Amino acid sequence: MKFFGISILLFLSISAFAQQPPLSPEEQEKQMRTAIDAQIEEFADLLKLDDWQVFYLDSIMTHDYQAMQDELDVLNKARVSNPDAYVGVQDKWLEQMYNSFHKIFTDEQWQKYQKSGAARDKRARDKRAAKRK
Repeated sequence: MKFFGISILLFLSISAFAQQPPLSPEEQEKQMRTAIDAQIEEFADLLKLDDWQVFYLDSIMTHDYQAMQDELDVLNKARVSNPDAYVGVQDKWLEQMYNSFHKIFTDEQWQKYQKSGAARDKRARDKRAAKRK
């Protein structure tokens, strides 16, 4: 699903050890906001969301992505070089969003969301979680 692909690429690129100078906090915030807005638009079109659902989706994604970014920044500042640590943090927050989305989507919307790739992403997260244990 584009959502998880975009999110992983976005946060890995921010947290990765890049050759270019790091983005300023304002640039990071702008990049994150743009990615969130694009994803919300895609969900609204695909799932035919009501206004209240769009509001909650925006709130959930904004909070959880910021929390994920904060944890990734802590790992980056601690110079953690194990990619599994970064993937674990991402999986934690993507799982949190997945569970939160389930609460606001109708059954029909949830099924459509699952078919759009969320179920596959969930299985992959569960598989990585089992491997970590």
